[in-house]
Amino acid sequence: MTGASLSRWTMAYFAAALLSLLAAEALMVVGYGYPTDGLRTPATLVVVHLSAVGWLSLLMCGALFQFIPVLVNRPLAWADLTLPALLFILTGLATLVSGFMAMDGFVDTSAPFLPMGGILLCAGFAMAAASLGLTLMRSRPLPIASAFVAAGLAGLMVAAALGVIFTQVLGGTVSAPVLTEIAARGVPIHAAAGLGGWLAMCAVGVSYHLFPMFLLSPDAQGPGARLALLLAAGAVVTAIAGGLAALFGGWSVSDLMLVAAIAGAGAAVFYGRDVINFYRVRRRLDLELNMKAAALAFVSLALAVVLPVALAALGISEPAIAVSVFMAVFGWLSGLGLAKLYKIVPFITWLECYGPVLGRAPTPRVQDLVREARAEPWFLLYFASVWAGAVALVLGSATGARVAAAGMFAATAAIAVHLVRARTLRDVDAGLRYPTGSLQPSLLHSLATGKR
Repeated sequence: MTGASLSRWTMAYFAAALLSLLAAEALMVVGYGYPTDGLRTPATLVVVHLSAVGWLSLLMCGALFQFIPVLVNRPLAWADLTLPALLFILTGLATLVSGFMAMDGFVDTSAPFLPMGGILLCAGFAMAAASLGLTLMRSRPLPIASAFVAAGLAGLMVAAALGVIFTQVLGGTVSAPVLTEIAARGVPIHAAAGLGGWLAMCAVGVSYHLFPMFLLSPDAQGPGARLALLLAAGAVVTAIAGGLAALFGGWSVSDLMLVAAIAGAGAAVFYGRDVINFYRVRRRLDLELNMKAAALAFVSLALAVVLPVALAALGISEPAIAVSVFMAVFGWLSGLGLAKLYKIVPFITWLECYGPVLGRAPTPRVQDLVREARAEPWFLLYFASVWAGAVALVLGSATGARVAAAGMFAATAAIAVHLVRARTLRDVDAGLRYPTGSLQPSLLHSLATGKR
C-alpha cells in the first residue's frame, strides 16, 4: 500500500466508534441495560445500538472506505459521500438513543426522536453503501474477500430498512397492519441482518484480506473460503427471507433462526480453518500484538458458537441467547476490531507521515509507532473481562456483569490512549518523528496522497 491514497475521514469514523464503545461500556458499568433490565427494554436497546451502530458499524465503514479500494485496485466511488454519511449516522444515532431514553423516562420530550433517528441512520448508511457498493460493482468479478463485503452491504440495507419500520411504528407515525406485525415479531430478523448479514460478513471479508497481509501468509487456498461464503450467505438469506415469510405464513420464526444458526456455525468452521491456516503457514514467525489479540478474538467466536448449544442442552434458554450475542459482539467482533485498530491506525499514520519521504529520509518501521509491551496487558484485561462477563450472564449476576464491564471499559480506554499516541507519533524516537518533507497527521482526518 505504499504510495496508496488515504481515505480522508477514516480516522473520524474510528474516533466516533471508540467513543461509542466507551459510552456503551460505561452504561453497562452503572447497570443500565441487560441483565439489570430485560432484553427488549429501552435501556438495553440504548446499549445495543451504541455497540452495534455507534461502535461496530462506524468502525466497519471506516475500515472499508480505506481498504476496499486497495482490495479491488480501484478508487472509491462517490468519495465525497464519506463525510455526509458520517454526519448523518452520528446525528441519527444520537436522535435514536434519545428516543429510547425518552421511552425509558430519562428524557422528557414529545419530539419524534425515534422516527427521525431511524430515517437519518438509514440515509447515512445508504450513502456509505452506495459508495462502497458502486466501487465493488465496477470491480467484478470479485475476489472472495470482496464478495463477503458485498453480501454484508446487502445485509446492512435490510437491517437499516427494518430499523426504519421499527422506529416509525414505535414512534407512532405509521400503523399499517403489515408494518406493525413486522415491528412486533421481526426483531430477530433485524438482529440477524445487522449482526450476521452486515457486521459478521464484512468482518470475515476484511480478515480474509488483512490476515494474509499482516501475517505474510498465502491467500486462502482451496474451497474452504467459498464454502464459508455459501453457508454464511445461506444462513443470512434463511434468517431474513425465511423469517419474513414466516411472519405472514404462520410458521415459527425461531425455527427458521435455528436453521440459519446451524448454517452459520458451519460457515464458522470453514472460516476458522482458514484462519488457523493463515497462522500456521505464515512467513512472519514473530507475531505482533494485533495478531495475538486477534487469536483471542477467534477463541471468543468459538465460544459464541459452542456455549449456546451447551446452555440450551441444560435448559438455559434466555442466557444462552444473551451469552452468544455478548461473545459475538464484544468477544469476537469488538475484540477483533480493537486488535486490528492497533495495527491499522499506525499503518495508515505511517503511510501518511512517512510514505512521501520513503527513500529520501530515515524513517521508522510501522511497529515502531507503538509500544506493544505497554499495550499487551490491556488487551489481556479486555478479553479476560469479556469472558468474565459471559460467566456473569450465565449465572444471572448483574453485579458480576457490571464488574466485568468495568474491566472492559478500563481496557478499552487504555487501548484508545495507545491509539492516540500512535496517531500523534508520541512513541517514535524524537529524531525520526517528523523528517523534512513529512506530513503531521491529524487525529480526525487524513491528508490524502491521491484522489480518493
